[in-house]
Amino acid sequence: MSDRAPDATIAQALAEALGTSRAYLHAWPERPVPPALHARFLALLARRVRGEPLAYVLGRREFWTLDLEVGPGVLVPRPETELLVELALARLEGRTAPAVLDLGTGSGAVGLAIARERPDAEVDLVDASAEALAIAGRNRARTACANARTLLGEWYAPVAGRRYAVVVSNPPYLATDDPHLADAALACEPRAALVSGPTGLEALRAVADGAGAHLEADGWLIVEHGAAQGAAVRGLLARAGLDSVATRRDLAGLERATLGRRPPGRTTE
Repeated sequence: MSDRAPDATIAQALAEALGTSRAYLHAWPERPVPPALHARFLALLARRVRGEPLAYVLGRREFWTLDLEVGPGVLVPRPETELLVELALARLEGRTAPAVLDLGTGSGAVGLAIARERPDAEVDLVDASAEALAIAGRNRARTACANARTLLGEWYAPVAGRRYAVVVSNPPYLATDDPHLADAALACEPRAALVSGPTGLEALRAVADGAGAHLEADGWLIVEHGAAQGAAVRGLLARAGLDSVATRRDLAGLERATLGRRPPGRTTE
């Protein structure tokens, strides 16, 4: 990034240092900043200028209708990931007290957004990172989503034997040599949450392969993936025995999420 932070970043860092809002800064631009708070402002701004994501600098990020804690142990929730929430909520319509699983939950963004919108749902937030799950747990309390719980473990391992109406996942999907990893902002985020393996499909394959044993009949798997991975992910879901497989585009017009259904007549896995 350039050696100067954008005006919005400066305003947000100053508001954070003062413990106030950007609207306050516009309303009272002539008010002096106490020296101690000025020093805090400069420290926050320096972190941002060095390339640290603003969400990490501020320690929080808005996602859906939630104000979430974030930090270097989790990915910064992206606006395009809200598509997972939209697709999940649409497939939960008409279901009473559905069970929902968020695999690789990170900060808990997707699962907690669903839990907020569907207080009758039981939402399991699973992550293999204890650091990430601690942040998700604090976000659970922060958002007062008593219908969500956190579970530590690799993919489906913590929920063996349980079935869900919807399984959502935003797993790591970058290949080891993906050029996007050269981005300075991505360098600050946990590599394990970004990189899946040599092909970028390893985590997506694990999520797809386990779906049949953890979806109810007529249950749905919904996964986020890279813009160039749509065809490959559709193949993974079809080979896992799911039907009605389709890919949805994000607001930028890029293939971003693929979903598939466990056929109603399917019995054992």
